[in-house]
Amino acid sequence: MMLVSFVPILVSLLIPSIVALDTVVHLGYASYRGQALPNGITQWLGLRYAALPLGALRFAAPQDPGWRSGIQNATQHGPICIPTGQYPIPKEISEDCLFLDVFAPTSARNSSSKLPVFFWIQGGGFNENSNANYNGSGLIKASDMNIVVVTFNYRVGPYGFLAGREVEEGGSLNNGLKDQIKALEWVQKHIHKFGGDPNHVVLGGDSAGASSITLLLSAYGGRDDKLFHAAAAESQSFAGMMNADESQFAYNNLVIRTDCASSEDTLECLRNLDADALQQQNINTPYPKAQIDPLYMYGPTIDGDLVPDYTYRLFQQGRFIKVPVIFGDDTNEATIFVPKDISSIGEADAFIQAQFPEIKLHHLDEINAMYLEDGDYPTFPNAGEYWRPTSNAYGEIRYICPGINLSSVISDYGVKTWNYHYAVEDPDAMQSGTGVSHTVEVNAIWGPQYVSKPAPPSYITTNAPIIPVMQGYWTSFIRSFDPNKHRYPGSPEWKTWQQSDGDDGYNRIFIKTGETRMEVVPQDQRERCEYLSSIALGLRQ
Repeated sequence: MMLVSFVPILVSLLIPSIVALDTVVHLGYASYRGQALPNGITQWLGLRYAALPLGALRFAAPQDPGWRSGIQNATQHGPICIPTGQYPIPKEISEDCLFLDVFAPTSARNSSSKLPVFFWIQGGGFNENSNANYNGSGLIKASDMNIVVVTFNYRVGPYGFLAGREVEEGGSLNNGLKDQIKALEWVQKHIHKFGGDPNHVVLGGDSAGASSITLLLSAYGGRDDKLFHAAAAESQSFAGMMNADESQFAYNNLVIRTDCASSEDTLECLRNLDADALQQQNINTPYPKAQIDPLYMYGPTIDGDLVPDYTYRLFQQGRFIKVPVIFGDDTNEATIFVPKDISSIGEADAFIQAQFPEIKLHHLDEINAMYLEDGDYPTFPNAGEYWRPTSNAYGEIRYICPGINLSSVISDYGVKTWNYHYAVEDPDAMQSGTGVSHTVEVNAIWGPQYVSKPAPPSYITTNAPIIPVMQGYWTSFIRSFDPNKHRYPGSPEWKTWQQSDGDDGYNRIFIKTGETRMEVVPQDQRERCEYLSSIALGLRQ
């Protein structure tokens, strides 16, 4: 009897140790202790997936992380990578930033769970990490605890995308993209230890993260290394791209500004600078053929290898990985980018040229005729007359029309493709004129309480009903490569871009609170996009 009464006491003493041990994951190079949350989800924050990119590894491809003894606490996010144009460097930002976070159902803590994995690539124009530290709990709960979520940081600005002859010879090009691939390789090797299935990985990303998806789909000319199996791209961004020779001006300017021009090895000089000295000179400057600074200074470089050609051309040639994909955009993609005081066609053209320096006068003439010359524009407080029409032009050039074009191209190759038009209106944003702005849908996909910046106020009031609808489509796609199989009850079927029932395609879902339905891309937008797609290679997209 004494022994029987002692057993429950012994078990109760052991349970805390078992629970604590269950959050420890051994990765070979390090062991990390995560945190089991009351909501049934366990999170591991700040897992190093690549070596510290300093010294000889600055401007170099990512390397395997070094060995760490003992058990590391994985309860705080790693530092965010250093952006362009921010000085002094805040304490939460560092060059030592190659960390990732994993969120998983606590019940899935074994390798037999094989849950679908959502791998999120944040945006920021390849010059900042603008969606850092999103919390995967909302998506996991929306999936009925049936997915694992991975978020991570990658190098941006010159730290990730400095290009020029010296970098090509003594370092590595496109290191920010190589960081992404390194993190995907980490997932292939380790995600089963968190309950995830390495054979069921779905990419997600917005803006530059969505651009990254198109670059990963066409990486090495479409070579499939089996790192992912489907992708959902939000507001896919198509900036102009340059090769290493064309990027030499940016390297030279940085060398001059940092007093490295007289060094025998200018790349070594840049590598020996402390981050503070380098960051003081990490600023935007105009492209050689432009008059004003671009929005984003650095970006992916055509290197003949990882990025073998312009993205438009690679997809047109069928040189991409054939997996199910989602593309889509917001109604007013560019209102947050275009200066609000633009008050003439000349100022509008100068802004567009600053982003696409290879644009020709006859291109601008056609764009002006399509967007800027009808003279009947809505007016908004403290805004120039040409703010909104310039935003309409830039939004379709860089975001909306590339998504429409890729949907058609990929569908023509027999791959299932879905496209969306996000039109959820926040009253404050509509009144200010920003409207349904770039990547605002992240608040509905992740849930407004799980993103790192404040969501529009209506997402917790009048627009709250759109959240389960969006999460239903996204988690269904993550789980089944189809946004319909597990969609939220009552949500309309999201048809593929081109149906087989005799229509000519261009079917996309129109997403708006209480009005979500299928629509066909309007003819006038199709015609504008056909022209913009015809000049895309001239713009080096």
